Amino acid sequence: MIRVIPFLIFSIFSLYAQDKPNIFFFFADDWGRYASIYREADKATLNDVIQTPNIDRIAKEGVVFDHAFVNVASCGPCRASLATSRYFWNCGSGAFLNNKGSNWKGYEDPFKSLPKFGDLLREGGYFTRKSRKTFTYSSSPNTAAEKAFGKVNYERYGLYVGEASIENERQKRHEEVVENSRREMKKVLAGKPEGKPFFFTFGTINVHRPYTADSGKNLWGIHPDSLKGKIPSFLPDVPDIRRDFSDYLGEVMAIDLMLGAMLEELEHAGQLDNTIVILSGDHGIPGVPRGKSTCYDLATRVSLMARWPKGIPAGRRVQDFVSVMDIGPTLLDMAGVDIPTNLDGVSFAKQLKTSKQGWIDRGRDEIIIGRERHVHHSRPGNLPYPMRAIRNKDYLYIHNFKPKRWPMGDPYLLNTENEPSYEDLHKSTYTTTRDLDASLTKAWLLTNRHEGAAKQSFDMTMGMRVVEELYDLKKDPQQLINLALNPEYKTTLLKLRSKVDHTMKVTNDPRLNDDFDRLPWSDPAK
Repeated sequence: MIRVIPFLIFSIFSLYAQDKPNIFFFFADDWGRYASIYREADKATLNDVIQTPNIDRIAKEGVVFDHAFVNVASCGPCRASLATSRYFWNCGSGAFLNNKGSNWKGYEDPFKSLPKFGDLLREGGYFTRKSRKTFTYSSSPNTAAEKAFGKVNYERYGLYVGEASIENERQKRHEEVVENSRREMKKVLAGKPEGKPFFFTFGTINVHRPYTADSGKNLWGIHPDSLKGKIPSFLPDVPDIRRDFSDYLGEVMAIDLMLGAMLEELEHAGQLDNTIVILSGDHGIPGVPRGKSTCYDLATRVSLMARWPKGIPAGRRVQDFVSVMDIGPTLLDMAGVDIPTNLDGVSFAKQLKTSKQGWIDRGRDEIIIGRERHVHHSRPGNLPYPMRAIRNKDYLYIHNFKPKRWPMGDPYLLNTENEPSYEDLHKSTYTTTRDLDASLTKAWLLTNRHEGAAKQSFDMTMGMRVVEELYDLKKDPQQLINLALNPEYKTTLLKLRSKVDHTMKVTNDPRLNDDFDRLPWSDPAK
């Protein structure tokens, strides 16, 4: 009898585990709200020029969230928030990118002890795996089958395929990328112990800069001229900026290709319909002012969709506001694993499971957003550029706590005899304005910043800001006209400011005391 009990316990656990869905989380670096599923019938957008059939499949056979946001548009802090389901400012060392420019020696770092939802899934019976750029949680021990399977290579599509000089070589490299994507999923399926569901996060970095110039046109047929009239209106609609956006959109099509190969493997293995497939990104477009590392929509609004025929009714679009930091408690909820208390993130499993669409929960009508430091040496003393914001369906309110600091980083070397060249600005982020990634857009804008449309765009997007910003999104969806001082909007301003202040207080935001400007977060001596 003593021998039988453990066997029964194991058998019961195995049956319980088999009832849980697999979870495949496709989390793409720097992927904003770009896919052909996001086209709009009443206006021209960048989504008009791309084809993303695999992303669209997940959307059409599942649910799309039209108001999905990150709570910080910087990869490290966003991923810390995702892993812990807490506002990035309560993630200790995780609040800053790579924790550079900080010094936690002698300080207790709360990020180390915060529960990570991936670990909770593992403890709840899941075989956990991750590949490429993901977020903090521990993988399950390696299995013999995985060791026998061997290493899986990874190449960034545009940089790898785009550098091929002849068509035969280009096709060969294309096939390598597809096959390696397929092998990523094959390895997980081969290594998964029988009777255990898997939780697998794949973090492609294709959409992260740098890109091979003109890869969007040469590899994906996205001609820059097809983007005329679709570039955000705070940027000059000029050839080099259109080229830049074309290359970015090409990488979105590349991640769609990779996703398709992985879905095919799941389907071939008979596991696709027993798998929650969830897609999202850590923030919007890099290398573009008002994109990555800001609080505007171009930075914070992202793709989010999920498919699972057994539990997610298909063909729906949901308007409820959700944050990437809500994903952890949602997946725990869907997997039947206990959700820790005192999280900032809130499960949207109800929105996944219902057959309704549109607004499901009218209480989910806003998102709190912020930022502190992106590149640590963007300003003297490793100081951040602190912002807190709130976004609802009608307004975006932003509080700039240190308006005398440069939002995109100090303009090092600009207006000197050592001013960076166009080539430097295109290829090296750290020459100047270091919170803005190197790009053709950055190169063109800074090179032409003293004249015409470039000067107006530079002043609006890269110049110093006022303390408060308020945008009426119905009248001004691209957030161009600051209404913070308009007396007609005073009541709205006070209401939104109060909500931001309240959230900061109840979550003990260190910015309340300017703690982010001091040790351990900021170390001027470094």
